[in-house]
Amino acid sequence: MEWQKLIELLKGHTVYIQTHNFPDPDAMASGLGLKVFLQYHGIESTMCYDGTIEKLNTKRMIDVFDMKIYNIKDIPDMKAEDYIVTVDAQKFNANITDFPGDEVACIDHHPTVYACDYKYKDVRIVGSCATLIADYFKVSGTPMDSNTATALLYGLRVDTNNLSRGVTELDIEMYGYLYHYVDQKKLDEVASSTMELEDLQAYGAAISNIKIYNYMGFAEIPFDCPDALVAMVSDFILDLNVVEFAVVFADREDGLKFSVRSELESLDCGKIISKALEGIGNGGGHASMAGGFVPKENVEQLGHLKRHTIEDRFIRACAEYLKSTLDYE
Repeated sequence: MEWQKLIELLKGHTVYIQTHNFPDPDAMASGLGLKVFLQYHGIESTMCYDGTIEKLNTKRMIDVFDMKIYNIKDIPDMKAEDYIVTVDAQKFNANITDFPGDEVACIDHHPTVYACDYKYKDVRIVGSCATLIADYFKVSGTPMDSNTATALLYGLRVDTNNLSRGVTELDIEMYGYLYHYVDQKKLDEVASSTMELEDLQAYGAAISNIKIYNYMGFAEIPFDCPDALVAMVSDFILDLNVVEFAVVFADREDGLKFSVRSELESLDCGKIISKALEGIGNGGGHASMAGGFVPKENVEQLGHLKRHTIEDRFIRACAEYLKSTLDYE
């Protein structure tokens, strides 16, 4: 990370900070943190996204942390020469729309799926993107205010499942750094009562049809629901004592949304979902958590026994991945 180069790159330009299409707490916090960081160094910027802000906790963050974030529909004057910094997402991925501006920089914590020739790139595999943004403040000596620190710490906590998933030494270090500045009242406010009726319906649907094959748990949510909720249900399935690899998918009008979780070091979620959806969709992510999507026009390739075909694809992908790692060793 060479923060000075990012500042020099963005000076004198109209700057937008773009999250992925359905921003979660980590994306929202990272966008806010970067905006505050850039502002301190003389660069004004605008946070933006496509899609919708779906979950109660992300909606609450806007009010609690006084965020200004705009849907692309509300930015009709974005120009091709404007500069975009993507946070918690990378250009060409399925979860981020190509805006009119020029994606000159990227700060993200996910593995790169599609290469892009950014002018500035900071992609480090850590538990949350908020960790990387906090690191910018610490390394540069930029003052940290309590509002920004609280948002970043909340994003870090959510994306790492309270420091229990995909955590690195840098995540722990930044958690401690941010904690000194946290406004506990704001943190309690944004973290409380985050479950909605829709959440219970999704959990109920998944519980009613869960299937276990050895260490693998599969569940379907037979109706449309937000990306973040599909991920929450996937975490819930993984919490079962007989499940070490969870696959949850939700039926949508435009296709199937997948969320996959693994607590086995021998099974890499990102690589396995990419293999399982090969030829019909796309997927990727971390070793312990990943997501994917199959568009509507390809769902029919799964046949009448859609659920069975999906399960078979993932079981085969896991077996092939295990075999490839053993052969490599």
